[in-house]
Amino acid sequence: MPVGARPQRTRALTIPRDPVVIIGAGPTGLTAALALGLRGVPVVLAEAEPALAHDLRAGSYHPPTIEMLAALGVGEAMHQTGIVVPIWQVRDRIEGVVAEFDLSLLRDETPFPYRLHLEQHRLTPILLDRIRRAVPDVELRFGARIEGFEQDLNGVTVQLSDGPLRASFLIGCDGARSTVRRGLGTAFEGFTWDDRFLVASTTYDLGALGFAGAGYVADPTHWAAVFHVPDEGPPGLWRIAYGIAPEEDEAEALRPDAIQSRLRIVLEHSRAAPTGGAFPLNHASVYKVHQRVAARFATGRVVLAGDAAHVNNPLGGLGLNGGIHDAVNLSEKLSQVFSEGADHAALLDLYDRQRRPINVQAVQAMSIRNKRLLQETDPAIRRERLDELRATAADPARARAYLMNTSMINSVREAAAIA
Repeated sequence: MPVGARPQRTRALTIPRDPVVIIGAGPTGLTAALALGLRGVPVVLAEAEPALAHDLRAGSYHPPTIEMLAALGVGEAMHQTGIVVPIWQVRDRIEGVVAEFDLSLLRDETPFPYRLHLEQHRLTPILLDRIRRAVPDVELRFGARIEGFEQDLNGVTVQLSDGPLRASFLIGCDGARSTVRRGLGTAFEGFTWDDRFLVASTTYDLGALGFAGAGYVADPTHWAAVFHVPDEGPPGLWRIAYGIAPEEDEAEALRPDAIQSRLRIVLEHSRAAPTGGAFPLNHASVYKVHQRVAARFATGRVVLAGDAAHVNNPLGGLGLNGGIHDAVNLSEKLSQVFSEGADHAALLDLYDRQRRPINVQAVQAMSIRNKRLLQETDPAIRRERLDELRATAADPARARAYLMNTSMINSVREAAAIA
């Protein structure tokens, strides 16, 4: 150092020593664990159940989500089982196809200009296998339920059913009934729809009747969503989700003859007529549908992601994708804390500002709009909205702009632009 020169002040890096603890081994929690582990961040992933859950609901991945998962090294395995769906439709129950949208219009925006259908119970084993093979810094604890936590300036003490654990950060990926969110006292703002969703799966090939791999059937009473998902072999499964009225008894709605009758009504335009007169049914279930967003996604060193932070109706396939976007966004920020000693408070505040408003403005608004479009009862409004969709699909420039929103490419870019 030259004589008389002042020594330069350097900020001492504070690198956390304790691991990041993630609660919940669903798609969001596993993605966060994998993304952090690949960046060298120590992780403990705790799951209350003894094994991965077999959840049959979500399973449609949009282009930016496929990009994120491919970057984590699971894209090839997903494509080996998943069904590529480049085209999706909006139908009128009586008239048939109203609008057809081709995601190949976005081929200059993404290397994956399509949806990939793979139910989340098929994705989670792929993520888990990747973690076990490639990420030694991730400790997996199945059968470990969170019982409480207490945070301070330097970390979080997490009480699991198999003992206490000290964490640098706690990430709640533990679903809509999140123990972590409730422990924070964070409000889950929004509402629950009066009607419920019934989801039935059949091996009857709706593709042979002209259905695209993803489709929505508009009708004031008998609206539905139709998706083609993998099975143990061809032709795969076709999942039909439709609404059941608040006053309808769940057990009655799940009776095989009631489901058969409803499927015939929903598919009336296609005149589906299975051999033997009945659709072969593989599975059916009923669940409530919510539109809720946590009042804050990060409080101190405790963070919410996925369904713990936000839930929405499944029309548009947005919820699962949003959770994976949370996980990737958050892992990038926490890795900066571990590698550079970055200011965690500022980064977690940025996570909240990037992910929460986007969920409200894009995911919540779009999924609510989708549901209302399908079940609109006013004939004039219904006709106006379907005509607008028809005109949009017929104009490549308008269709492209529309797909940039529905594919979630815009929402991911808009979130990244928030500084």
